[in-house]
Amino acid sequence: MTSAPGRRSSTFTRLLRQGFTDPSAAERFLDMPAVAPIRADPLLLDALGATADPDLALRGLVRLAEAHERPEERRVLLDTLITAKPLRDRLLGVLGASEALGDHLARHPEDWRVLATYESADLHPGIAEFEHELAGVEDAVELRVAYRRCLLAIAARDVCGTTTVTEAAAELADLATATLRAALGLACAAAPEDAAACRLAVIAMGKCGGRELNYISDVDVIFVGEPPEGARDVDENTALRAATRLASHLMRICSETTVEGAIWPVDANLRPEGRNGPLVRTLSSHLAYYERWAKTWEFQALLKARPVAGDAALGTAYEDAVAPLVWQAAERDHFVPDVQEMRRRVIDQIPVGQAERELKLGPGGLRDVEFAVQLLQLVHGRSDASLRSGTTLDALRALAAGGYVGRTDAAQLDEAYRFLRTVEHRIQLYRLRRTHLMPDEDHDLRRLGRSIGLRTDPVAELTREWKRYTAVVRRLHEKLFYRPLLDAVAQLAPGEIRLSAKAAGQRLEALGYADPVAALRHLEALSSGVTRKAAIQRTLLPVLLGWFADSADPDAGLLGFRKVSDALGKTPWYLRLLRDEGAAAENLARVLSAGRLAPDLLLRAPEAVALLGDPEGLKPRGRAGLEQEIIAAVARSDAAEGAVASARGMRRRELFRTAAADIIGSYGTEENPVEADRGALVDRVGGALSDLNAATIAGAVRAAVRERWGDTLPTRFAVIGMGRFGGHELTYGSDADVLFVHEPWDGVDEHEAAVAASALVTEVRRLLQVPTADPPLLIDADLRPEGKSGPIVRTLASYRAYYRRWSLVWESQALLRAEPVAGDPGLGERFVELIDPLRYPERGLSDDDVREIRRLKARMETERLPRGTDPNLHTKLGRGGLSDVEWTVQLIQMRHGHEVPGLRTTRTRGALAAARDAGLISPQDAATLDEAWVLATRVRGGAMLVRGRPGDTFPSESRDLAAVGRYLGYGPGRVGEMLDDYLRTTRRARAVMEEVFYGYEAP
Repeated sequence: MTSAPGRRSSTFTRLLRQGFTDPSAAERFLDMPAVAPIRADPLLLDALGATADPDLALRGLVRLAEAHERPEERRVLLDTLITAKPLRDRLLGVLGASEALGDHLARHPEDWRVLATYESADLHPGIAEFEHELAGVEDAVELRVAYRRCLLAIAARDVCGTTTVTEAAAELADLATATLRAALGLACAAAPEDAAACRLAVIAMGKCGGRELNYISDVDVIFVGEPPEGARDVDENTALRAATRLASHLMRICSETTVEGAIWPVDANLRPEGRNGPLVRTLSSHLAYYERWAKTWEFQALLKARPVAGDAALGTAYEDAVAPLVWQAAERDHFVPDVQEMRRRVIDQIPVGQAERELKLGPGGLRDVEFAVQLLQLVHGRSDASLRSGTTLDALRALAAGGYVGRTDAAQLDEAYRFLRTVEHRIQLYRLRRTHLMPDEDHDLRRLGRSIGLRTDPVAELTREWKRYTAVVRRLHEKLFYRPLLDAVAQLAPGEIRLSAKAAGQRLEALGYADPVAALRHLEALSSGVTRKAAIQRTLLPVLLGWFADSADPDAGLLGFRKVSDALGKTPWYLRLLRDEGAAAENLARVLSAGRLAPDLLLRAPEAVALLGDPEGLKPRGRAGLEQEIIAAVARSDAAEGAVASARGMRRRELFRTAAADIIGSYGTEENPVEADRGALVDRVGGALSDLNAATIAGAVRAAVRERWGDTLPTRFAVIGMGRFGGHELTYGSDADVLFVHEPWDGVDEHEAAVAASALVTEVRRLLQVPTADPPLLIDADLRPEGKSGPIVRTLASYRAYYRRWSLVWESQALLRAEPVAGDPGLGERFVELIDPLRYPERGLSDDDVREIRRLKARMETERLPRGTDPNLHTKLGRGGLSDVEWTVQLIQMRHGHEVPGLRTTRTRGALAAARDAGLISPQDAATLDEAWVLATRVRGGAMLVRGRPGDTFPSESRDLAAVGRYLGYGPGRVGEMLDDYLRTTRRARAVMEEVFYGYEAP
């Protein structure tokens, strides 16, 4: 007795170390006579410590031992437990994870023996083995006992890791199948006359049909009944009544609670018309319903339909008959949005406060994986039979193998799904209750964490892993389930998804491809073979063909796609981007088929495709960010030419970004199919191109200064943007109109400064025009004082002297758009201070100034308009075109800029809005001029995008003209309407211009 405290203290410490939360109670249990023989066995204590809940396992073991009333039976149990490790691990593992199965063993103590065997046949039993275990049961009570005995063995393999979570789920489904067969057998035995009067097939649905059943779950079924074959004396109604009685009895046998509890509810609510429809229908009645009345979700549910019990031939006939309907479901109107909306409704119906704990239905839960996989199956499985599995992870593997899902995405989803299903299994196993909620008590979380192998800090580790996997599922669900490509694929006819050569040629011709033979060669080159790349191309191309066909030049779009694909063929991210990321594939199709400029830019740097998959990728960068990046690239280059080559390469990328955003914006978005404010799109393009040129010039200046003069030029130097450049209104083919100004540093000789400034300008212009694959940036300095005859760069003092003595009114007008764009910011500000009194004169304009401006405008119209050009269709100099609007606005600016601050802007539209707000032009006239200016600007931009070269008129070639029409929002066959709209808009603008500009009388 004196040694007891020491021994007790030692045992207490060991139990605590083994994971017991109540070592004192554990000691008391170990002192009980029923388990005394095993108290000192260290292997047993180690085995208890390895369970999910050692305290629960020990209590269950004591109850099991005490349930053996005969000492010799108890001795056999304990001796086997000590000597047989497989039994020890299985039995204690179950007792530590499931209170409910511990209760079962306490009621049926001899059932421990099903865990004693450890043979290969015992590891993966199927339906036949389970049927054998259930054979001979005579009533519902015996069926429950036999079912729990089988469940005990499944749980033991599961918690010991002998089977994976998917194997355990398949075993549970097979056990459910055997149970349904046994229950049907009991029902038939109870009513042999009904059994003789009908054929009844039981179709498993849901997780049972997919062989991925939970421990506790409704078993979803559909019943199909027919008269017996060859039985002329049994009509259909009699057979259906008999089948309904058998089906109802089967459901009661499984669902009703007895002294041994229930097995699981049998749920037949997935049948046609749900609980309002007949429990049993004939095969023809099922088909009639599905063909006429079924909703989208019903076909999604049928994906997992599998005959499991009853008349096998009838079950197979049902499966064969509904399968074509399942794989046609994606062709229904609004199929993809319907499935997506159904998933959103499921989330919305989760009770408040439970969504974050829902393993199954909540965001990032099991249902997100299942819905994403099922949607992909239903869309792509029409043409690919390898995807037609009712088992989620099998289908996911097939989707990955076929290239419909990225391998990394599939692996992450697989891992997350297995984790979530394992956690769900362990939660349900504890009390064999149907629940999908994560527990909120620490002791439950601790047992749950330990049950899946987390031992250091089970609660924290479980919570961390759960959140991590939920985030993975949530992200990939959004990516896959709401993939824009899906809806487009779903809208294709089945024959369009996998095209034979003949079918492809016919479809290409029907879609408007001018050279179907060449197009077919491109398709074959892209999609032939058994590589993963070819498989993904076969998924993409049917949709892309339709998007190309929605342009004026489908052939060019397909050719461009082949060139980009050839260039990026070995780049792993390219096809994955098109398949997975947002609207990348559609964006690429739009860009490639919209004309020559954007594809040419892209083909010089195909990696720019990545911009099309990033929601932020098409937004303008802004001057500060661009200049910072270009200056950094210049700093990394050793020579000026290499530095400016880097800068021009960045400019090419940004030109593509701008052009792509322009093209895609002209198609609109899902939320805004046709952009209402075309002016905003014009402003974005003009601003982006102006910022880009400014940043490129700044980079060229920095490179030239660094190479020849080191860190500091002998003079301050600034570049002043003029014309559309200074007005932030550049189009793709515009030159950069500039003035150059310098100011010697204190102590620097003026001649030295002038020589340096002139050399810098020459070098900058040369560097920006060195022949490369990148578009050149042409600098035009002809707006400088004295034009081409004057020095290309002047000091600030020289500009001041010239403007004070020699400046003409047209030069003041040109300065309305002057804005510093590069170089010394202080010098640029002083230049602006110098010219403001000239462009916004305090006393406005004299009568002579107004007459001179009008004379210059009239002379420009007659002398500068190209010979043979229709003056009504020339966007710049034509009637109601850009020049009409700009000269009108500029006249108002020079007249009233001094007293109206809003007019002091280099932007045409901004000045026009300020004039309207100040009452200097009526709102209606301002709107007319603005509409014409925006339209003319878009026509110029569209022509450049389509032809790849600048121009001020509509293209003459019909396909190019149609492409400009598509850019402007005019579909096929509407070119005439486009030209009529342009003429009408510019005619109204010309009328306003003649009234406001030529009718403007100076006071």
